[in-house]
Amino acid sequence: MSGIVLDDLTLGYGGHPAVHHLSGSFAPGSMTAVIGPNGSGKSTLLKGLIGALKPLGGTISRDDRALAYLPQSAEIDRAFPATVSELCGLGLWRKRGVFSAFGPTDRVLIETALARVGLEGFARRPIDTLSGGQMQRALFARVLIEDAPLVLLDEPFAAVDERTVGDLVALIEAWRAEGRTVIAVLHDTELVRERFPQTLLLAREPVAWGATAEVLTPANLSRARAMPEAWDERAPWHEPHAHEPPHRHEEHVH
Repeated sequence: MSGIVLDDLTLGYGGHPAVHHLSGSFAPGSMTAVIGPNGSGKSTLLKGLIGALKPLGGTISRDDRALAYLPQSAEIDRAFPATVSELCGLGLWRKRGVFSAFGPTDRVLIETALARVGLEGFARRPIDTLSGGQMQRALFARVLIEDAPLVLLDEPFAAVDERTVGDLVALIEAWRAEGRTVIAVLHDTELVRERFPQTLLLAREPVAWGATAEVLTPANLSRARAMPEAWDERAPWHEPHAHEPPHRHEEHVH
């Protein structure tokens, strides 16, 4: 099992802090939502946790360096000429190397992962033919293949339908049952209340961190709304884009 301990962590760009004075821990086997206003540093925090961003101050301590990371869908180049199988196969790079060809065992592993996320028979499909929900399922299959003790997800339910959300949350809960540590950046407070035991409420500085029912109180949400944000103090709480289908009633703070 793998956990993470943060000690007075400050992260930012060009010396400008986007997250600062964050101390606490993600316990091994825990399932934590990271939630907060737009520009509050949620994605920045994940980039620090995966090692893509060096701390401006403080430290990040991790039990195990093996992790799986699912970026925001906007960061995926859907026009890249790759099949679903090739996308999922990226999850094998740590074990096989970046340029290794897939063997029979690898193909069985990929097919099994695709079946588990509801994409049986999709291996040869080009990724640019996938819907938003199918693409997220394929990315979850890649995470399955990585088989890491620590899983970090950045807005994993953006632009997907209610059924896909339900299926993917069930997969996350299965990871937790297996003892994996899961950290997910989310914006749907109702979903967080229903399915995520732990929550970090972030507004550039930590507002509250602990049991979800104790964190997502009206007082804490109001405090988060009032705190200065990383880049734009007028930025609203994250809401789905107009093209995103609403997968459930969401609580937005304005």
